[in-house]
Amino acid sequence: MTRPHISIIGSALSGNKGAAAMLESSIHTLSTRIPGVRFTLFSMYPTEDREQNRYENLDIVPASPRQLGVTINTLALLYRILPPLRGLLRRRSRAIAALASSSVLLDQGGITFTDGREKFLLYNVASILPALNVKTPVFKCAQAVGPFENPINRRAAKTFLPKVATLTTRGRITHEYAESLGLGNLLAGADYAFSLELDGSEASSAAETIDLSFFDSGTVVGVSPSVVLQKKVDAAGGDYIANIVSFVDAMTASGRKVLIVPHSVRTGTDKTHNNDLPLCREIASRIDSPDSVLSLDREYDSQVLRYLIGRCDFFVASRFHAMVSSLAMSVPTLVIGWSHKYEEVLEMFELSEWAFGHSALTPEYLLERFDALVADRDVVDAKLREHLPTVKSRSLAQADAIAELVRSHEG
Repeated sequence: MTRPHISIIGSALSGNKGAAAMLESSIHTLSTRIPGVRFTLFSMYPTEDREQNRYENLDIVPASPRQLGVTINTLALLYRILPPLRGLLRRRSRAIAALASSSVLLDQGGITFTDGREKFLLYNVASILPALNVKTPVFKCAQAVGPFENPINRRAAKTFLPKVATLTTRGRITHEYAESLGLGNLLAGADYAFSLELDGSEASSAAETIDLSFFDSGTVVGVSPSVVLQKKVDAAGGDYIANIVSFVDAMTASGRKVLIVPHSVRTGTDKTHNNDLPLCREIASRIDSPDSVLSLDREYDSQVLRYLIGRCDFFVASRFHAMVSSLAMSVPTLVIGWSHKYEEVLEMFELSEWAFGHSALTPEYLLERFDALVADRDVVDAKLREHLPTVKSRSLAQADAIAELVRSHEG
């Protein structure tokens, strides 16, 4: 009997640990729901992902933007229009073989078909088009889409989003944007990373390279910088690094300790795409009281990062999935964001007031909002406890929907 097979694109084990959290959440939740299931990841970083792959039922297929956009898409089109070549294409191309044998392709792109991100539009389309051409259903895991005011983005969205089996929206704002297109394939969900569970080994894994006594006394404030936000702030004439350094110094001057968390790391390179480590190192090099700061200086897996974030008393996030981890661990969180994707998640907890846009970032305003968060901690704690079970349930709902789609395809 053929084992059920699922292909995945848009996530990774290496680099962005939010993508890793989504990928690992899907592997864990679907492996329990679909006995014997195997997965194929279409990977932008296949070498790094293979090195970090600890799942026996996960295979890695290379899918760099060029390989995906040119080779895989061309072969998938040939598969569609030239049926006599299908056997040959399956034998010669691991990508086509994976797609053709899969019950579903999971698209785990965190934000797609969004105004202002038109440079990623071709990739958004290229990620799902091969599956559509080989007649494999596409399930878009919880993500942000919209708005659709730009004519190019709107036309692309209206062309391709109706073709997917399910589009899982990551919050109210995205859902309303998607409804504005008249889509009938929507599932109101929550980010898949909310389903990521710790297995109890994280403390011992972290202790191999970190002195965990750092968390034993005093108040610890976690900070997750983002090179994406840095570029946006600096392009507008600001100084992102100076803002964050000023905040860290204010924390240590007040007697608190600070954990600096690069939540997107590519080991062995100084390239900044999907890599916050050079930024975090620069911030750490400028702080006034290094003895009161623990700056993570290597790549950790998504579960260890979630454990460390959970040891913090407060968290200031610029990375989206660092925010998800802090909320999932019930840590009061202040967010500096650049998209509706932050606001709509916080809204699920009735905590949207604790996010502000990068255009408002100044040392004074950041400290003012943090002090307000501290003062309102009891209220924030109560809302986290109240709403987290529902958010996790909404996250797991997509696992149930995927499993049902696989069973219907297999039947």
